[in-house]
Amino acid sequence: MTDVVTEDDGQSVTDHVDRLRGQWARELPDLDTEAMAIFGRAKRLSNLIGPSIEATFAAFGLDRGEFDVIATLRRSGPPYRLTPTELYTSLMLSSGGLTHRLDRLEKAGLIRREKAPRDGRSVHVVLTQEGAARAEQAFRADMANERRFLEPLDAQERQMLAGLLRKLIAGIEAGC
Repeated sequence: MTDVVTEDDGQSVTDHVDRLRGQWARELPDLDTEAMAIFGRAKRLSNLIGPSIEATFAAFGLDRGEFDVIATLRRSGPPYRLTPTELYTSLMLSSGGLTHRLDRLEKAGLIRREKAPRDGRSVHVVLTQEGAARAEQAFRADMANERRFLEPLDAQERQMLAGLLRKLIAGIEAGC
């Protein structure tokens, strides 16, 4: 049924997912809701921190999608240039969804589109100096913001959680 965690002070800790699982256990006692203990919490975590992440990017004049584009270019390393295909593949977007983002970022002066030097029919998306600076500033602020959400966990717990999530995701990506 539910897993109850006991804090160092002996107090039991329950959360929203425990309450939902308890309701399902009462209504459908034969149903195993263990997966909900993991995936329900992952969804709940995303819902809880998402607005704070969006607000962090908004402080830099970006939405999450725009940040993803300039961050992808920034972490690609010098010369901070990718083809649209490389970008939308990395971001798991449609080409149309990317085009809209690129239009907004170009208008803001954070990227520019250049004809490929060897093939004038191809285009590269290039991060401007302003785009690189904005990506770094927004990423630094985002990491500081997200770090505060980890405060309930000590270093060993954070490392263990990251390792377990890595193992779970790798297994799912490999097709279980």
